[in-house]
Amino acid sequence: MKKQLLGICLVLLCNVAMGQEGNMATSLDVQEIDNDDFIIKSLDTKTAQFSKVAREIWENPELGYLEYTSSKLLADELRAAGFNVETGVADMPTSFVATYGNGGPVLGFLAEFDALPGLSQDAVPYKSVLVEGGNGHGCGHNLFGTAVIASGIALKEWIDTNNVQATLKIFGTPAEEGGGGKVYMVRDGLLKDVDAVINWHPADRNIANASTCNAVMHGYFKFSGQSSHAAGSPDRGRSALDGVEAMNHMVNMMREHVDQRSRIHYVITNGGLAANVVPDYAVVEYMVRHPDVTEVKQMWERVVKAAEGAAMGTGTTMEIEIVSGMYGLLPNETLAKTMHKNLSIVGGVEYDAKELEFAQKIQESFNATKVPPLSNAKDIQPYKLSHFSASTDVGDVSYVVPTVGLGTATWVPGTAAHSWQAVAADGMSIGFKGMMSAAKTMALTGKDLILNPSLIQEAQNEFKKRLGSLVYEPLVGDMMPPLEYRKDQNKVR
Repeated sequence: MKKQLLGICLVLLCNVAMGQEGNMATSLDVQEIDNDDFIIKSLDTKTAQFSKVAREIWENPELGYLEYTSSKLLADELRAAGFNVETGVADMPTSFVATYGNGGPVLGFLAEFDALPGLSQDAVPYKSVLVEGGNGHGCGHNLFGTAVIASGIALKEWIDTNNVQATLKIFGTPAEEGGGGKVYMVRDGLLKDVDAVINWHPADRNIANASTCNAVMHGYFKFSGQSSHAAGSPDRGRSALDGVEAMNHMVNMMREHVDQRSRIHYVITNGGLAANVVPDYAVVEYMVRHPDVTEVKQMWERVVKAAEGAAMGTGTTMEIEIVSGMYGLLPNETLAKTMHKNLSIVGGVEYDAKELEFAQKIQESFNATKVPPLSNAKDIQPYKLSHFSASTDVGDVSYVVPTVGLGTATWVPGTAAHSWQAVAADGMSIGFKGMMSAAKTMALTGKDLILNPSLIQEAQNEFKKRLGSLVYEPLVGDMMPPLEYRKDQNKVR
């Protein structure tokens, strides 16, 4: 409470110094303004509204940079709530920045809304494809974006009711799944004036750790050769597929000689059209990951050299199309501990009888020898400093501004991300309950930062210490956003 009183005094002093005494009630009751119930009750009354928004995005799953319906839906909700919305920022048609307020602490919130290809699934506890090869929200971004705008709107109402001075910025960030939309927003300086950033992600548990993750480089290696009859005149051909396979062989040998925390994945996306035709075009997609961004850069250079050698040895040519490059997460324990406190206040997800039956059937579908208890949906995981081996473009944000995130149990405990089981829960009440827990936790965390400027200062001091001498430079260089990287995969309901 001492910190909260200090925060209120600082806000009042700032208002007086700026000649804005009228922006805050002179008889301000500290307990009233710091009452969590206002925000929690506000979001409780809007559960149906935001569940409808999340369901509509779920019913219209759109891939990265193609999320026109989803982006507009979220932006329209923010406009209706009084935010000023700018669309199409950083050369991305489906991006937006929604701003409310003026002066005071500037808090940023990250909203995602892209789906994944090939994960079409109904909201039922058994596999039921809605569109063969269609898209699906297997990472819960229909919930992600919706919870963020819900938290922003609730925090705006709290600001208005208590005449608090603060600025909220909701960033609509396209194409997290490989396209790296946030990278281009960071590169364009859209977060340069933000004091702290808040975000979350769907999960199968409730967790608010200070987390690190893997940095990543992602791109296509496109080989071109000379076609000919594979039996009649093979000597006249130069196989682009040979180039791909030679590259893959060299990279696979390289695995023995890289740090064991590394991750290297590839898939041949085009290997030719007919066995009796020497392929004149072939493509392999690569992703290279490591916790240290410097290590990722070095490994990527080695993969590129393998590709160049493969082209030389097979008499083909090769070009590289970079899709994305992302930093790992820079943790911030000051913010994470505040977030964990608020998650503990909000609590996890409690299943009703129908949801319990759904969850039990989902767990029966797992190909696993050990399944976590369903009580994990309600429990709050202990706080710790953790690492996960996936990647996110939130990492780039965390290298320019103190950033915090959490996960809530939108999925049945034990569910793997990018699975049909995740898609199923994302479209029904289990997902919506977890979404609202996240919205409440983010809004309460925003409130704490507004009332306690010392928390923001402490977070920024930690940020500078962790960053050290590293100077952030986007891994994508000056390339334009790859707006068509999912175009050929797009199958919607």
